Amino acid sequence: MKDSFKQSTKLLLNQNNGIMEEKKINGVKNGVVIQEEEVTLKKRVGLVSGVALIVGTMIGSGIFISPKGVLQGTGSVGLSMIVWAGCGLISICGALSYAELGTLITKSGAEYSYILEASKCLPRWLAPIPAYLFAWVSVLVLKPSLFAVIALSFGIYTVEPFFKGCDPPEGLVKLVSALCLLLVAFINCYSVNLATKVQNFFTFAKLLAIVVITIGGFVKYAEGNTEYLEDGFEGTAQSASGIALAFYDGLWAYDGWNNLNYVTEELKNPYVNLPRSIIIAIPLVTVCYLLTNISYFSIMSKAELLASDAVAATWGSRVLGVAAIIIPISVACSTFGAANGSCFTGGRLVYAAAREGHLPEILSYVHVTQYTPLPSLLFTSFIALLMIIPGDIFTLIDFFSFTAWLFYGATMLAVIVLRFTKKNEPRPYKVPIFIPVFVLLCSIYLIIGPIVDNPKIEFLYAFLFVISGMIFYVPFVHFKLQLPGMDKFTTFLQLILQVAPSKYAPPE
Repeated sequence: MKDSFKQSTKLLLNQNNGIMEEKKINGVKNGVVIQEEEVTLKKRVGLVSGVALIVGTMIGSGIFISPKGVLQGTGSVGLSMIVWAGCGLISICGALSYAELGTLITKSGAEYSYILEASKCLPRWLAPIPAYLFAWVSVLVLKPSLFAVIALSFGIYTVEPFFKGCDPPEGLVKLVSALCLLLVAFINCYSVNLATKVQNFFTFAKLLAIVVITIGGFVKYAEGNTEYLEDGFEGTAQSASGIALAFYDGLWAYDGWNNLNYVTEELKNPYVNLPRSIIIAIPLVTVCYLLTNISYFSIMSKAELLASDAVAATWGSRVLGVAAIIIPISVACSTFGAANGSCFTGGRLVYAAAREGHLPEILSYVHVTQYTPLPSLLFTSFIALLMIIPGDIFTLIDFFSFTAWLFYGATMLAVIVLRFTKKNEPRPYKVPIFIPVFVLLCSIYLIIGPIVDNPKIEFLYAFLFVISGMIFYVPFVHFKLQLPGMDKFTTFLQLILQVAPSKYAPPE
């Protein structure tokens, strides 16, 4: 919608009959913008909700599914534990670097906003492209695939108890997964407060599940079941590619350490609560993961763990007996909470990119009474729903990890670049420079290592998909080409969804 059109019109919600009225303002009629009150995202996320968002999105399905992937890549119990601890170290270093960026650039969108700001040192025609390509890949692949994978995990753990001794029907799993996704989308579209309350509740539930597994494992160790843990480094893999893939699977379980940065504009006192939430949440998750993996080896050998498609469920059947139903219920709660957090943050990325003109403008609009980014949430949920159809979790994980670390590395580079281009800007939190350098080197290894050691055509497909975004960037972003009828379509969606343009509101 053209700027002059937006500035000269308003959307007024008729409180008597609940319909949208068209008003003539400043000589222009057929207006559709907002109420008299400015529409923007409200600051409704505090410290507790911030910690719950990080913990709740990190502890999802990964720790209950991908221990198998980590062990397969490393080949030994000892190295698998080192990989889990190493993934925690990489995550905390990356998150601390994001804390500096989030308190320097207080816009939502995480990597997108940081790469966009750091790229301003490039020639004007080139500067927006890196951030645009991140948005292109994230909006169409990374965020929806993460949402879809978590929903599929929910479907597996929800349906599995009803089909003991055999695999549940694939169609039923996908149906339950789709219902989970739709319910989460409704919660997030309806209310930010409801979404944060759901996140807090399910974060507590998943921590309770981790405590049950940890206590059960240590009881078994007290009974003398230490033979599997004592295998140590026997069978350690020598392949750089295999170890890199083990890190992929481990970092999949840790993914979510950056999610609070996607909602910075809705975080109360971000200068304090952003770094504080990170410092509390990620060490907590790292300890939980290490204790959980140690507990698995109290009753499962390497071969048994690799043969299991649902490690936590197998552990529960052997340790808890008739109470084993607790595990799939707890895991279902865990994955539902992670899906809620994934939807919450994924919608904010779409919102931030659309506000900068890199996606259709309607996706940057906010509901006039609920103050949720309704169009962006619906868009993200629709793409995720389509991705449930293939249903191959580990293929999605590998593709997600490879492309994601391209941009994690770019964001670490942004920390370094902004130290020079914005060296005089106040930084409420400043990370030692060796930390982003370390994460940058890790990301380079995670990208290049598997390609050099074991080239696969999938890596080329991933690269081609990234650069294919330029097909749309040149006409629609650079030359600002607008499709015929787009203004009318935007107006129509405004009326149907009751949404309006919003502006960035910096923290006070």
